[in-house]
Amino acid sequence: MTCEISLTMQKLEQKYISARKPTIRRTSQESNDPFKVLISCLLSLRTTDLNTERASVKLFAVASTPEGIVKLPLKKLEKLIFSSGHYHKKAETLKHVSKVLLEKFNGKVPKTREELLSFKGIGPKTANIVLQFAYGQNVLPIDTHCHRVPNRLGWIATKTPEQSEEELGKVLPKPFWKEFNSVIILFAKDICRSISPKCSECPFDKCCPKIGVGKRR
Repeated sequence: MTCEISLTMQKLEQKYISARKPTIRRTSQESNDPFKVLISCLLSLRTTDLNTERASVKLFAVASTPEGIVKLPLKKLEKLIFSSGHYHKKAETLKHVSKVLLEKFNGKVPKTREELLSFKGIGPKTANIVLQFAYGQNVLPIDTHCHRVPNRLGWIATKTPEQSEEELGKVLPKPFWKEFNSVIILFAKDICRSISPKCSECPFDKCCPKIGVGKRR
């Protein structure tokens, strides 16, 4: 038995549509700036949303353009994004991406997946986040939460986020693609946690097959 996809998504959207969105989504809504969306996403890798927000706010107060980041001394950039973790590597990535944007794209963030993936440091999730949140394209940004939850619900059976993106594209109705990333992340952090999910509080407890529950995924 599995929870019906459309009904589940409708309930999740109703529950979380008015909730405070993750930093990257709010950045896109508040700034309408593809560069800030891209940088916030790169800062979000392997850290919490709170740390992403702290680092983004500090950085954008000093430098919010490719030119600004290229001109920043590396040590100062590292200090600004320290709260995001892995700040040495992230600072190098931000410098590289900003430099390539200026040299090859006239300082503009590309609007195609192929061009975004040509950057060292930009993977499928980051590319799709930029395409969806910055440019309104109907794609599926898949992080660890968006990979784990659909597998736990039995909608798909995949081993990697890349596989999940492909399989979800086949079964998830397109009207739900726009909010999928945001509501699944909120649901995953609120109830459907990786470790010790709150199944007793979950509105889908009776239909969820709980695939992988009790196992680290």
